[in-house]
Amino acid sequence: MTPFLAEFIGTALMILLGNGVVANVVLTGTKGNGGGWIVITTAWALAVFVAVVVAGPYSGAHLNPAVTIALAISGKFDWNQVPFYMLAQMLGSMLGAFLVWIKYKDHFAATEDKGLKLAAFCTGPAIRNTLSNLTSEIIGAFVLLFVIFYFTNAEIVDTKAPVGLGSLGAIPVMFLVWAIGLSLGGTTGYAINPVRDLGPRLMHFILPVSGKGSCDWSYAWIPVIGPMIGASLAAILFLILNP
Repeated sequence: MTPFLAEFIGTALMILLGNGVVANVVLTGTKGNGGGWIVITTAWALAVFVAVVVAGPYSGAHLNPAVTIALAISGKFDWNQVPFYMLAQMLGSMLGAFLVWIKYKDHFAATEDKGLKLAAFCTGPAIRNTLSNLTSEIIGAFVLLFVIFYFTNAEIVDTKAPVGLGSLGAIPVMFLVWAIGLSLGGTTGYAINPVRDLGPRLMHFILPVSGKGSCDWSYAWIPVIGPMIGASLAAILFLILNP
């Protein structure tokens, strides 16, 4: 396992399980059809947990270009590694979306609503308003990164010796993503991750999805640029508060 492979596999798992729950809830004829927002946000949080468990020991489990950029801005990650991490994340997100399509192929065919088919790949606004939608993604990513910067490792108080938590160390980010989804996700579907949206959107364009409609490219830049801005602002504020 290398950092590149860890980011690739971790991101693929995250998208497989994350977009998988969306497909399970919105596509026709699934046993999870109509499960609702609580089901989606919970499974997305657990998807992040699974991905962090696998990738964490090898790459730090960025799984998100916005995280990679923010860590580089804050001096916690080497800028030279940024392109490689982002490439791995993008390819992983595309693989994850492909596997969702394979898994739910019959249900994509049974679903008449083209918008629901697109929703199983990428995000979209509840109310289309460019400024509001962009602001929503900025705020969501800002909260994600600002809190991540303040995560601390468990330690013995007297000696400051670190306590290894193993896979349990992925729990804080799981709860963070869950909270963002429940509280802030209803406006745009909380991409908070450029490749979470762009990679699967590209796969919607490429794959022969039965009866698919538009990829909504006019919106596609918002879940890419918004998280990058929000994450960068979080990194800058962290540096100001912790010189």
